[in-house]
Parts: sequence; structure tokens; C-alpha cells
Amino acid sequence: MITVYGFAPSGNCHKVRLLLEQVGRDYRWVEKRSDDGSTRTAEMLAKNPNGKVPFIELDDGRVLAESNAILHWIAEGTSFLPVDPWQKAQALSWMFFEQYSHEPYIAVARFICGWTPIDSPRRADLPRLRERSHQALAVMERHLSAHAWFTGDQYGIADIALFAYTCVADHGGVSLENYPAIRDWLARIAQTPGFVPMPEPDAAAAALIAQSN
Repeated sequence: MITVYGFAPSGNCHKVRLLLEQVGRDYRWVEKRSDDGSTRTAEMLAKNPNGKVPFIELDDGRVLAESNAILHWIAEGTSFLPVDPWQKAQALSWMFFEQYSHEPYIAVARFICGWTPIDSPRRADLPRLRERSHQALAVMERHLSAHAWFTGDQYGIADIALFAYTCVADHGGVSLENYPAIRDWLARIAQTPGFVPMPEPDAAAAALIAQSN
């Protein structure tokens, strides 16, 4: 049994849930909010000193953090991770892209819009974050204009990694209107077996998102 510590509205956490559902792996979900200190209690820091979710814990006490590392471990030996070394490396390159050129902008813009006060000084960063978000989306659009997936020839973990925050980019004021290939790709993912959608933000976050955009 895998225990997943996660915050349901988080894209990084949803990646793990989505793959576990799609590979049919049993797991237990422990909800820990990222915005109220729940991930930084003494108990949680003893498991993951970085104080973030998601991370997984096995029955023997082993712990693995970082969403994309978790995806890679779960997908090993399944169709979600290519066997061919070159295709596997290509998938990993998109997962590094997600963490360095995509998530820091699209996800952070979403967080600021939904989980910080409307008068937060962090909101001054939104124009820059949105600009960089569109740069990342343009790279994805170019790839998807010639390829159906990011994990080689079929759907897999690189697609899951990029899906999580792309599908809610509008929460951060980042429109997908000018990215038809991305919209088609999102629709394809929603049709994959075992797909589960991202949970909607709670009422308070939804209200802040509406005010922000």
C-alpha cells in the first residue's frame, strides 16, 4: 500500500493521484493543506524535511518526495514510461521542462490568484509570471503541432506532468485561447482510461480567482 500525502487542488499532487488511478494501484490519500502550515508540522518534517507535498510513504517506512520522481517510480515497468532509452530521455526532458520552465510560472500565478489576499504584494509579479507562462505554452504548442504526446509515441508520465497545471492555467489568468493544439491534447488526456479531473478549488480560492482575472 502506498500512502500519498497531498493537497488535492495542487497540480503537483494531482499528478500522483492521476497516475495511481490510471495504473490501478491501491493507495491511501492523506490530505495536507499547503497553505496553512499543515505540511510543516514536526511529524511531517520528520517524513519530508522539505516540508512540501506531495510525497509518498511505503509500508516499510521509505519515503519518496518530488512529484515527477514519484511519477517515474510508479510508472516503471508500465506503458506510461517508455522502454527505449532515447524515448525515455525525451520524456524526462519534458518533465524537467515542466519543473523549470512551466510550473514556476503557470502554477505560481494560479497560487497567487487563488491562495493569497487580493492586496498581497506578490500580485505585482503576475504580469511577469503570465508572460513567462505564455512562453512555456508556446513551446508546448509547437511540439503538439507535430506530435500527439510528450511521452514518446503514446500517453504517459510527461503528459501527466504537463497536464496538471496546464488544465487550470486560466485560474492564474493565463488563457489557452491561442493554443488549439494544447486544447486538443487536454481533450485527449480527458479521454484516457481511468482519467480523474483536477478537483475544483474551494469556495474561498474560487472567489479570489474570480476577482483576480
